[in-house]
Amino acid sequence: MLFLRRLFNDMSIDHFPSKLLENAVNEFAKLPGIGKKTALRLVLHLLKKEQDEVHRFSEAMTQLRDEVKHCLNCHNISDAEVCNICSNSSRDKGVVCVVENIRDVMSIENTQQFRGVYHVLGGIISPMDGIGPSDLEIDSLLKRVEEGGIREVIFALSTTMEGDSTNFYLFKKLKNSNIRITTLARGVSVGDELEFTDELTLGRSIVNRLLYEQIIS
Repeated sequence: MLFLRRLFNDMSIDHFPSKLLENAVNEFAKLPGIGKKTALRLVLHLLKKEQDEVHRFSEAMTQLRDEVKHCLNCHNISDAEVCNICSNSSRDKGVVCVVENIRDVMSIENTQQFRGVYHVLGGIISPMDGIGPSDLEIDSLLKRVEEGGIREVIFALSTTMEGDSTNFYLFKKLKNSNIRITTLARGVSVGDELEFTDELTLGRSIVNRLLYEQIIS
C-alpha cells in the first residue's frame, strides 16, 4: 500500500483512461492551491459517492454561483439584497469595520467581539497587481460616511505594505469627515493576514483598537 502511494505521488498526471475524468480533473485543478494530483484525488473521491450526493454537490455550486448576492450596504456575500449583519437591529450601525474580503468578515465574526457592521472593499490597493482605488468599493464607503450616522470607521486590513497603503489612502479621504478613525491594535503581527490570525489575538486587537493618527504620527 505504501509502495502504491509513493508511486502515485511520484507519477505525472499526463494520461487519463477517460476524457470525462481528465476534464473533471482539469476543472478542479483550476481552484487555488489545487494541483493535478490533488484534483485527481478529489475527482476519484466523488466517483465513489452515490449519484445523489454528487448531484447535491453540483447543484450547491451552481446555485451558489447563480443566486448569491452582495449586500447593497456592505458588499458582504448574502442570500438577500441586504445581509443578515446589516439587517440585524442589534448591530451598531454607527461603527463600520473596513475589511479586505469576505473571509475577513468571517474571521472577525468568529471572535464574537465586534457588534458593529462591515464594509468589504473587495481587495486592497496593489499597483503591482494593477489594483487601484477605483477597482475597490471605496466610493461606496465614502458615500456611507457622507450620508451620516457613522461615528467610527475601523481599519481592519492586513498589516502588509499593500494593506497599510490602503489604510493611509482611506485615512486621507476620511480625515475631514468628523468621525473617529481607528485601526486594529498591533496584536496582529506586521505582515499577517486576518484570516490566519487566531481568534483570541484578533478579538483583542479589535477591542483594544487605536486611533489611526497615533499609528502614523
